[in-house]
Amino acid sequence: MKDHGVSFGEAMRVWARVAALSFGGPAGQIAVMHRIIVEEKKWIGENRFLQALNYCTLLPGPEAQQLAIYIGWLMHKTRGGLAAGILFVLPGLLAIMALSWIYVLLGKVPLVQGLFFGLKAAVLVIVVEAVLRVGKRALKNNAMRALAAAAFLLLFFFDVPFPVIVIGAGLIGYVGGKMGVPAFLGGGGHGKAASKPLADADSLLGEETPLHARPNVGWSLRITAIFLLLWLVPVAALYFGLGGANVFTQISLFFSKLAVVTFGGAYAVLAYMAQQAVENYHWVTAGQMLDGLGMAETTPGPLIIVTQFVGFLAAWRDPGTMSPLLAATLGGLLTTWVTFTPCFLWIFFGAPFVEGLRANKELGAALGAITAAVVGVILNLAVWFALHVLFAKLTPVHWLGLSVDVPVLASVDIPSLAISVAAAIAIFRFKFGMIPVLLASSLAGVVLFLALGLS
Repeated sequence: MKDHGVSFGEAMRVWARVAALSFGGPAGQIAVMHRIIVEEKKWIGENRFLQALNYCTLLPGPEAQQLAIYIGWLMHKTRGGLAAGILFVLPGLLAIMALSWIYVLLGKVPLVQGLFFGLKAAVLVIVVEAVLRVGKRALKNNAMRALAAAAFLLLFFFDVPFPVIVIGAGLIGYVGGKMGVPAFLGGGGHGKAASKPLADADSLLGEETPLHARPNVGWSLRITAIFLLLWLVPVAALYFGLGGANVFTQISLFFSKLAVVTFGGAYAVLAYMAQQAVENYHWVTAGQMLDGLGMAETTPGPLIIVTQFVGFLAAWRDPGTMSPLLAATLGGLLTTWVTFTPCFLWIFFGAPFVEGLRANKELGAALGAITAAVVGVILNLAVWFALHVLFAKLTPVHWLGLSVDVPVLASVDIPSLAISVAAAIAIFRFKFGMIPVLLASSLAGVVLFLALGLS
């Protein structure tokens, strides 16, 4: 195999650049990575990039960060994967932490209140756009549409837990693939291929698999043990040291579970996390959840870094004997640790066996079914956010043994509705980008908030 000639120091600089430019959710982040790593630097070829991406979409967790870990590992072994993965998260971690401090310390300042007022109204539209974007790619036939509809109905009307939805959809897809049902065997992908794809043989890494990237059961077991300890020892220490009712224990357990069931992308996870954090744990309100999502949308790094904001506010509300700011900071860092540490585990353990997984049609069918169900999950998130942000009052309606919250129309928040409608026109009619729309909506929120004297 030829020497790729890329020094570790150069790789660090490139991954820092990728991280700094990774705005706009996983689709935008993967596009940035492809442009820099494949088209510009020519580290790896098109086929190897897509192979790695296909594997990462089969995993729980943020596929864009895991793709960075995978490529970093291919180029510079374990230290390369660690550097790429950490650098991909670091800018978002620092940005969300700074914004979280501003949020709790200056949140009552009218200027800051107005900024987040406009931001959350626009984020509603971003979530709706995600429904349409994912749906266009995933709902290719009636079977996929039925899975999406079933997922929405089960979540919205019956409160079926998100992990059950994911597991059920995956099993249906797996069985469908095993039986050779055509509806479950269609392919899919992220983004567009380059107009002249770079062949693996023409890339710096070359066509052959590096020696360190070949299956090695002993290495896989050792690296698995290390990352399981890094991930779960702090969780166990908190549980046995502070008890199950402590907020830090609850944060570590909940977000560890989230790290295992986060199939289907960030928005699918947000639906589950938002309802649990708001309705079960009472860590945040629906409006605060939208504020956090707005922060994550407008900062670099994985969208799921919004979990850090939730953990921050959870500890802020229940600091125990600590100062609230110290407890909140530790809560946010703990959340990030248990959310992203498993990502390294999945890649380092499974990547050497990626070829077998990629060629498995049953697993591909399971992923396709999960992606279809995720459309219904994201739709549920959009409806849930809209009900809690655009209306001040909801009233339960009982029908056929079910209880559903419906909005009191007289309680509609006109300024929020106006910003949401304007954001929708900008995105769907005039095709403005997400970042300009979010920034403009924040400015509009400040102007309306100050002009109308909202509080």
